Amino acid sequence: MTDKVVIMVTAASKRECRKIARHLVETKLAACVNITQPIESIYRWEGKIADDHEYQLLIKSTRELFPEIKAAISKLHSYHTPEIICLSIIDGSRNYLQWVGDSVKPAGPVEEETAGQGTAGSDSA
Repeated sequence: MTDKVVIMVTAASKRECRKIARHLVETKLAACVNITQPIESIYRWEGKIADDHEYQLLIKSTRELFPEIKAAISKLHSYHTPEIICLSIIDGSRNYLQWVGDSVKPAGPVEEETAGQGTAGSDSA
């Protein structure tokens, strides 16, 4: 098991994804962020089934930085309840995992999330 993680986040537009990705890389919270082509998301929201097109961010970082990443995404994201899911990287290329660790800052103190922020989508999940 490594201390490296992949964090999955969906957003309504490529522009929003770029804003979040750029912030995370510029602040050294993430080593790399991939933005997918549009994906189709089918989910239940406010008692109804929704079918929307979204983009997905795949964020590579360390487990220790996840609280800071989650707080940053919650502040930047347009959804009331953005999807923010952290998955552990069990193993991988030694050189790549070393690069991820070298590309991010050491973990620091985290600000509390604002009330009403959650972990799944505003009008999307």
